[in-house]
Amino acid sequence: MKNFICTVALAAACLSAATAQTPDTAAQPRDTTWKHTGVASLSATQVAFTDWVKGGENAIAWTVRLEGKSEMIVPRWTWTNNYKFAFGQAKLDGKSVRKTDDKIDLSSVLAYTTGWPVNPYCAATLLTQFTDGYTYDANDNPIAVSAFFDPAYLVQSIGFEYKPSPVIKTRFGAALREVITSTYTVYSDDPSTVAVEKTKTDGGIESVTDLEVKLDDNVLFTSHLELFDPVNHLDRIVVRSDNMVTAKVSKYIVVSLNLVLINDVQVTPRTQVKQMLALGVNYSVF
Repeated sequence: MKNFICTVALAAACLSAATAQTPDTAAQPRDTTWKHTGVASLSATQVAFTDWVKGGENAIAWTVRLEGKSEMIVPRWTWTNNYKFAFGQAKLDGKSVRKTDDKIDLSSVLAYTTGWPVNPYCAATLLTQFTDGYTYDANDNPIAVSAFFDPAYLVQSIGFEYKPSPVIKTRFGAALREVITSTYTVYSDDPSTVAVEKTKTDGGIESVTDLEVKLDDNVLFTSHLELFDPVNHLDRIVVRSDNMVTAKVSKYIVVSLNLVLINDVQVTPRTQVKQMLALGVNYSVF
């Protein structure tokens, strides 16, 4: 967490220096105002049965999301901060409330504009969750497997950013990836050692690609792909892909399809898949 804060502080210091008046640039017009965008959404599903002979269970589910971006652009510098928060639960008849979504995803990228298609950058990302996570055994008993900041994934990177078109942007560079745990050390422990490691730090190569394509007037496809290849285990590439199709039905009503794929052999040899289809209400916060 300290490294994440230090990287953001470094970005702020660079922007502060870039906006300072100098004899060569004092006469140039500049805009140092932050530009913010934010969208909050709420989706809910409810099913109820009374004397329904074909069978079925009463159910209710809900998910709330907040996604936004804060960006400052000054001569030669661009500082972009993205944040994504999500939390959802479901209640089936006769069963306890279960979590369906839980995400805290923060990123901060400072890029220097060279005038060429490729620009140097430094970045920091943080990924964790709000509350405890559980799996359930055959008797429906909960088994705790995660908690707030347990695990937490921190990545600091430096390299080059490339934007070949308005719809796609990618960056590639050297990175330091940290996995922080407290109780659930399966995410960080090295089984080849006797000690139980609560933190894990890997140096490696990172690639992050963002795609945003307007499929129709009211249909948007976004994709976020993260790849991290540790130098000490080049055959263990960590993959995280988050893809969403959003269709705007009316001013506030949207339908969204979200598909998340995670491949991390440290946690499980199988590819993790999460799919969610939702009808909900979107509102532009700012």
